[in-house]
Amino acid sequence: MKVLNLRCSRLHSFEGWFGSEDDFQDQSRRGLIACPMCADTGIQKMPSAPRLNFGGHPVPEASPGRDQAATVCASSGKPAVKDGKARIDDAESATMPEPGPAAQAAFLTALRQVMATTEDMGARFAEEARRMHYGEIEARSIRGRASAREAVELLEEGIEVIPLPMLAALKETLQ
Repeated sequence: MKVLNLRCSRLHSFEGWFGSEDDFQDQSRRGLIACPMCADTGIQKMPSAPRLNFGGHPVPEASPGRDQAATVCASSGKPAVKDGKARIDDAESATMPEPGPAAQAAFLTALRQVMATTEDMGARFAEEARRMHYGEIEARSIRGRASAREAVELLEEGIEVIPLPMLAALKETLQ
């Protein structure tokens, strides 16, 4: 079994398990490997170091700030984010840090929880949200599809809606 660190063209990192290097190459050529976050098939293999478990050895502690992404403004060389806040003076030249695996996992977990605790209304979402808002039916947690215009109209009526991306990874069970 070969475990590879992979990344899509949108910079989402994830892990893939393959029977062999040839298996990875074959699946990659045929476009069968897709990013679990955005379904992008522009996948590249990232360098990785093997982890050797010798047992009994303590796991080294991470140094402070080691796992935190640091973004530097190209024009000034100053950090684009300081103390968790974006620098306004360099906002135009700042780049967004790549979300790490922990952030991606937390995002997917939150979306899965929303999917598990809401009822899918599909294209009837706006209609059903209005019926609940005006007391025609009992209020409950729902999700569905609405155009940008429908979402704005709902907000103008005082109906709270939150746009959520529907990722390919959430449509089926991940292994």
